[in-house]
Amino acid sequence: MPRFLTMIRIEEQNLPKEAAGPEFDERMGALFEEITKAGVMLDTAGLTPTADGTRVHWSTGKISYTDGPFTETKEVIGGYSIIQAKDKAEALEWAKRFLEIHPAEWNVTAEVRQIEE
Repeated sequence: MPRFLTMIRIEEQNLPKEAAGPEFDERMGALFEEITKAGVMLDTAGLTPTADGTRVHWSTGKISYTDGPFTETKEVIGGYSIIQAKDKAEALEWAKRFLEIHPAEWNVTAEVRQIEE
């Protein structure tokens, strides 16, 4: 079965000021329980803010480092999941369900890509 990486993109500079609330946590927990019981979820996690990150860049034979935050970037990776699905359509369905849990006023994008085996 193919594996897929889902990268959750967020606009770090425009995150909602208020927490989503306990209903959001309950819906997310229920989805994670369902996807785990279905044997689809292999790994998932949120990431710390870009202020805690460092970019390592290779160019013209030299390495350079840039400490966060990365304010020039509109969207950043806020989290990820690795799932095992029968095909891309199933992977996209899980990503859609994940996004639909979020409050309507949030701006969240999921990029789904198959992992080369």
